[in-house]
Amino acid sequence: MSNIRVGIYTRKEIRAVFHGEYKHGEEVISGEKVICEAGWYVPLSEDCSFSLMDVTIGIDFHWERNETQTFKGSLEVMRAKNGELTAVNVLDIEDYLQSVISSEMSATSHMELLKAHAVISRSWALCKIQRSLEASAFACQESEGKRICWYGSEPHEGFDVCADDHCQRYQGLRAKDHKNAVKAVQETQGEVLCQLGVRSEELGVICDARFYKCCGGVTEQFETCWEDTHFDYLVKVEDFPKERRVDKGERRNSTQQPNHQITESPHHQTLDLTTEEGARKWIMGNPKAFCNTNDKRILSQVLNDYDQETIDFYRWKVVYTQEELTALVARHAPQLGKIIDLIPLKRGVSGRIYELNIVGENGSIIIGKELEIRKWLSNSHLYSSAFVVEKEDDTFTLHGAGWGHGVGLCQIGAAVMAEKGYTYKEILAHYYPNTEIKLGIFVQGESRSQIYLDYAEPMPKIMSEANNKELGIN
Repeated sequence: MSNIRVGIYTRKEIRAVFHGEYKHGEEVISGEKVICEAGWYVPLSEDCSFSLMDVTIGIDFHWERNETQTFKGSLEVMRAKNGELTAVNVLDIEDYLQSVISSEMSATSHMELLKAHAVISRSWALCKIQRSLEASAFACQESEGKRICWYGSEPHEGFDVCADDHCQRYQGLRAKDHKNAVKAVQETQGEVLCQLGVRSEELGVICDARFYKCCGGVTEQFETCWEDTHFDYLVKVEDFPKERRVDKGERRNSTQQPNHQITESPHHQTLDLTTEEGARKWIMGNPKAFCNTNDKRILSQVLNDYDQETIDFYRWKVVYTQEELTALVARHAPQLGKIIDLIPLKRGVSGRIYELNIVGENGSIIIGKELEIRKWLSNSHLYSSAFVVEKEDDTFTLHGAGWGHGVGLCQIGAAVMAEKGYTYKEILAHYYPNTEIKLGIFVQGESRSQIYLDYAEPMPKIMSEANNKELGIN
């Protein structure tokens, strides 16, 4: 068995209900317990489960709430550094993934989307376990008048991953059509996304497969959001089908297989979204994209109930009075006084701002990167940093695009692709260029875990021109 250790929460005491018999030391227990000491609770049969009360989900987001969650596997209660108790769920990684993909979205989603998410969630988790992602931990570069910060998946003390959005959502047993999630994990068992051209034995060959809700039409590069490290698979992807063009001189009625050349769809290829002019035209427009959908049936599948509290995500608008904006900024930089301007200085390839000059009556400050900007300009998190600003009298209107950091897989775009007939491998090939699928065997050692990669499978080419035209976008 290949186990993963998931930190659920930290409390002064753990309120749990054991469904079935669990071994705790020399005792066999069941039923409701208030746990005040560290210890292990191991199920005596596969039918056992345990519930934890008041688990917080959506920490620091507008949908934050507490709920009771039920888990398979073992419960380890460990003493945290602050003296409180941390509840850790220890279970097989494939069982963990069944919950992840039905927590990140509805298990009623299209099977190809569930499969795609199973592969990237497995890849991300194994990547984290293998190398702890130390380079992606929180970092902040501060100087006079400038604060550039990023928030990575820093290692946890005593467990591999946490259960909330900081890592990837894991909310225990999800009853609604959970069988679909089980099937998706089983049919992709062991498959991981790997960098093309990197040897299997090299650290980092497994992709750091990031994902989010909606790219807004173009995905972002890794370095816009986190440290200045470039990954060939976390780059700009335009979120619509690629079109084929006939090479010059090719006979249109030829019966021979044409020598097609892939070219980008012309929706906005002339726009440079790193410029203010290009970003404004793009964000203020309504271009076609996979993730540009209002199909409630698709959205209800990919978004959980609390996610649907956010109804505008492809294009959105936030309006602040000068007083409101000043209050938001004052939480971080009260010395600026009344805010009089927001000036984008640097944009990424998707139009997301990663350096913003905030100008107040008493001075100014440059902030970045992507998430830091979103934190400063919202009580929780602004939908994205891809926005343009309109000022009128004492009002600031932020017109924006997308929901999330925009790096890697766009969940809503992937949902639409699945509904339109793309396979999970085609979805992965679209959002993660320069990758391949390998079969990973996860072996736990005493000092560190090792992942052995057995075989490689080339990623498929995206569908032909005929199929793209048949499928459409909207």
